[in-house]
Amino acid sequence: MANFNTTYFFDLSSFKHAELFDGLKQVWEVLNKISPFLQTQTLGNIEVEIPAGVHIINPEWVSIGRGTILEPGAYIKGPCLIGDNCTIRHGAYIRGDFICGNKCVIGHATEIKNTLMLNEAHAAHFAYLGDSVLGNKVNLGAGTKCANLKFDNSNIVIVVQNQKINTGMRKFGAIIGDYTQIGCNAVTNPGTLLGKKVLCYPCFSFGGFIPSGSRVKPDTKVIITET
Repeated sequence: MANFNTTYFFDLSSFKHAELFDGLKQVWEVLNKISPFLQTQTLGNIEVEIPAGVHIINPEWVSIGRGTILEPGAYIKGPCLIGDNCTIRHGAYIRGDFICGNKCVIGHATEIKNTLMLNEAHAAHFAYLGDSVLGNKVNLGAGTKCANLKFDNSNIVIVVQNQKINTGMRKFGAIIGDYTQIGCNAVTNPGTLLGKKVLCYPCFSFGGFIPSGSRVKPDTKVIITET
């Protein structure tokens, strides 16, 4: 079986909650640890003023670090742990079981649940992040969707070099390595794994395992003819 270890995808040296990844055999196993980890934390420590129009549900289950900007219209449901100097923009929808590091951006109309964002990860416009992990300085172009559920609701299987790995998980979005960039309106299929410094072109759907340093683009051509 292929070993998708944490260090292939992420540098955890500056991530405050790196212990989440301790003891993992495969990197996606961290998704099952988010909720239990949050249950062990002392939450309810909100170190910023809450502007009018920001909706925080179960504030006793929400911690927000210093310097974080909350724009009116943001909706935050606990449990969640948001780091320092982040930006939660108007219309952001955080559905709980969410942890992010410092200097992250959750943008307008971005929906997030059961997800980790490491330091300086950005999902700034119209994104969906379900059961996913974004590495350090990952940037998602506007409209990026990380699909997390198969049509038939069966367990998600990753195929690598004709080898099938049953993750045992019914919901699993994407693991996106440090510095990877995804273009606008791209969709990652359930169980997508992208290594570090991957560049993904916009406006197409892809999945599987993408090695570090790869460039991912569609093979279709735009044909313009006279009418």
